[in-house]
Amino acid sequence: MELIPCLPYDVGLECLIRVPYEDFSSVASVCTTWKRQIQLPEFWRRRGSSECTQRVVVMAQARVDPTQKLGTVKYSATPAYRLTVFEPERGYWTELPPVPGYSDGLPMFCQLVGAGLNLVVMGGLNPVTWEVSNSVYIYNFVSATWRRGTHMPGCRRSFFACASDFNRTVFVAGGHDSEKCALKSAMAYDVTNDKWTHLPDMARERDESKGIFHLGKFHVIGGYSTNTQGRFEASAESFDISTWQWDSVCENFLETAMCPRHCLDRGDGTLYISRSIDVSAHKGSTWQVVTELPVDVQNIAYMTGWQGKLLVIGSPRFGAPHRAYLLDTKTHKWEENEVLEAFSGHVQSGCYLEL
Repeated sequence: MELIPCLPYDVGLECLIRVPYEDFSSVASVCTTWKRQIQLPEFWRRRGSSECTQRVVVMAQARVDPTQKLGTVKYSATPAYRLTVFEPERGYWTELPPVPGYSDGLPMFCQLVGAGLNLVVMGGLNPVTWEVSNSVYIYNFVSATWRRGTHMPGCRRSFFACASDFNRTVFVAGGHDSEKCALKSAMAYDVTNDKWTHLPDMARERDESKGIFHLGKFHVIGGYSTNTQGRFEASAESFDISTWQWDSVCENFLETAMCPRHCLDRGDGTLYISRSIDVSAHKGSTWQVVTELPVDVQNIAYMTGWQGKLLVIGSPRFGAPHRAYLLDTKTHKWEENEVLEAFSGHVQSGCYLEL
């Protein structure tokens, strides 16, 4: 079978696996053979083994008012957020099509999760009515289309922890309900089958906690209970997907009680966190300072990473345009990435994918 006329099958496949992710939908529309090929798991395994995957960061980012002078950002009571895409290795910025029904702006504080070839947008607050949403939307990067998923079951929760297994399952835990009561319930969403499954409850209520998938477990880090609202704790809990049970609470996981928003797994089993003006790595049972943050991003909005690299997006002060820096975790050297003015607005949330 020929994928490309007059070329051997393997040569044609080598051509297809090198197609940029933004052209996937065009490739799929050429013919049924190409569409079928790029939907096969083997195609993506070969793309990965050939180091042809592209590292992509998707963010819920505020629109920038072009009428404002450079160096300032116009803030309103309800800033409009849209989905932006940044490719650090190419320095390429673009914008995704709007979520259906949200052409005027994303739900405030919605969560973004990457699951395989899909971007999952969950929850948030209606930017006009401030009503809590339990909606789920999935953007597929192969077809370049959106679809609606089944709503999150149970109460309408806000500020919950979530993370994916990088394949097809998204885990959700904690947050608070409409009465501002912190939650300890948890669930899992199968993106492929559009199905929710309830998990056992956590040992504690955890509002504004951080979700990370780390070493085969869904970790829920920090947060606070209803009775200690706003006072973060240093503990963490982890859900073992092999036993379908929560492990014992780790009381001093963060060592210091703090907001865990900028904690992440780099993808190779190493945990990092930004605390104050530095970046620390989790080694053994302790956190060790790796390097200081560049002064231009000490007001961090978002942080993510992959093998050998950390990406930090932030600003030198409140209201200033956001900038982006890459850290080489071997040399501990920072390199600034150019941020176009149109993409210098505040980042509310984000996720990392390999396509």
